[in-house]
Amino acid sequence: MFDSAYRSLLFVPGDRPERFAKAHASGADGVIIDLEDAVAPERKALARAAFADAATGANSVLVRINAITTHDYRLDREACQGLAPAGVLLPKTESPEQIAQLQADGVTAPILPIIETARGYQAIESIAAAPGVARLVFGTLDFQLDLNIPSDDSDELQYFRAGFVLASRLAGLLAPIDGVTTAIDNADRLNRDIDRGHRLGFGGKLCIHPRQIEAVNGGFGVGDAQIQWAQRVLEAVDESGHHAVAVDGKMVDAPVIERARRILAQGGYKDIKRTRV
Repeated sequence: MFDSAYRSLLFVPGDRPERFAKAHASGADGVIIDLEDAVAPERKALARAAFADAATGANSVLVRINAITTHDYRLDREACQGLAPAGVLLPKTESPEQIAQLQADGVTAPILPIIETARGYQAIESIAAAPGVARLVFGTLDFQLDLNIPSDDSDELQYFRAGFVLASRLAGLLAPIDGVTTAIDNADRLNRDIDRGHRLGFGGKLCIHPRQIEAVNGGFGVGDAQIQWAQRVLEAVDESGHHAVAVDGKMVDAPVIERARRILAQGGYKDIKRTRV
């Protein structure tokens, strides 16, 4: 079982160990040391060594290895052996057999398959249900490339995002993690992407710069207004003697009550009275 409900996962190039401390200090829920796209082929050995040093340190890190079909995969999974990263992100995941191969190759950490091809999306439910999978990740940029979707807006991916949320729910996983926003200097675009992902049922987002962290954590976290609404709902139900009641002009029924409970639990309110309908 994956313990951490990551909201923000920040990539840092594996060959830039001088950036690791800054990444950990960014406020990100998790730091991903990248051995794949962010590292040039001639610097991958350096990245693996830096990851090994980081994974044996005090800070828990995740790692994105290279795809299972590449030559670098073997070297990456050898670098993971004997270490205990918080999670291993497997790019270009296209089948549950690839998850099983990663485990057979000695990787015992929770696995976060990155779905970024049409073939991977076709197998998304079986991938989500594979033993060892902790959470699904949407690799939006490569997915758009694979499906020849030219826009960088990603509104065209609405249909596919719904599939991630459904597959995660069916497999009993935490809500999936959305892809990156490449416009690091466009706060409006970032906030729009965060809001869309949250409304569609995603639980977190990949980040490529520390300045994105605060907005992502806030957008996928629980705000004061939500906490106050949830408290009003449960208090109103208790005061009504468990009869039908309206809050803010809207009727409260069992799904609304359960939503209020989840919001309070997510916000750290552990001792919530179980109101029966």
